[in-house]
Amino acid sequence: MLQSRLPQIGRLIALVALAAIPSHGRSQQDGQVAVGSIHGTVVGRDGAVLEGAHVSLALAAPNDPPAPAIRTDSNGQFNFAGVPPGAFKLTISSTGFVTQVASGSLHAGESFEQPAVVLLLAPTASEVRVTGSQVEIAQEQIKLEETQRVFGVIPNFYVSYVHNPVPLSEKQKFELAWKTSIDPVSFLAAGAFAGIQQADNTFSGYGQGAAGYGERFGANFADNFIGNMIGAAILPSLLKQDPRYFYKGTGTTQSRVLYAIANSVVCKGDNGHWQPSYSAILGGLAAGGISNLYYPASSRSGVRLTFENALIGTGSGAAQNLFQEFVVRRLTPKLPKNGTSQP
Repeated sequence: MLQSRLPQIGRLIALVALAAIPSHGRSQQDGQVAVGSIHGTVVGRDGAVLEGAHVSLALAAPNDPPAPAIRTDSNGQFNFAGVPPGAFKLTISSTGFVTQVASGSLHAGESFEQPAVVLLLAPTASEVRVTGSQVEIAQEQIKLEETQRVFGVIPNFYVSYVHNPVPLSEKQKFELAWKTSIDPVSFLAAGAFAGIQQADNTFSGYGQGAAGYGERFGANFADNFIGNMIGAAILPSLLKQDPRYFYKGTGTTQSRVLYAIANSVVCKGDNGHWQPSYSAILGGLAAGGISNLYYPASSRSGVRLTFENALIGTGSGAAQNLFQEFVVRRLTPKLPKNGTSQP
């Protein structure tokens, strides 16, 4: 008799166990709406990330309990997980700074990235402070980037260790390209490459002696100068793209490798969105075409070789990004205050 009722008893036990499972443990097939997450970065006016800033999340739905307030980590980042979809409001505050409020709407299952929140210093009773414009904030970021030198010598101006920095103005893009091109290290590098090429008799059409060395030096410097001005100033200004590499520094090794490689063909636009890096790709082609004007006739590349060199340049750009992501930061003694932590 008991044996004949075992299947019924088993089904009853399964139903009781299912009823005991909390609603958040059931699948979307049981009617649960997928939750998402909200994350972002808090920075100061100078672009340096702010650790320990207080971030609270308020949800518009009256039935949703308020999320516990959190503080930003050493990278200035915050993350709210398990957030139900709908309108929300973030309140960000820190001692000595003006409180900021940001709002948005989260879709089901979405990982929402809040644009960088800039906290301004709070005014004192004896002074009046004027809110800085994006251009002023970007200028402060550039000043920090211009202190970045590998081994304290080699300029590393086109890497930002600040997450989601404000975009550069056209004037700032040209100024950064100019300062990079005329840096003393750029002249030394052109001279060193010219010496190696002369020793190997590369570009034999230039000949030997002081005249040959001078022409090789001029060609190397022109390659660097033209590449910087076209790929990092002219085209980024026209296409409204940011020529800098944005250091990731967090996540798994695989995610950082893929990020670095992808940044050889994509970049951030001035609108903050990722897009194909037309500036770098077209800049490499343009610089290669212009170089035909001053290289010896026997060493000038045709159209096919120009495209091949541009493809090689893209590959070398990926390798350079990997070097930036995993090595260069450790070799750069002076970095922005409160920058990202060592990986």
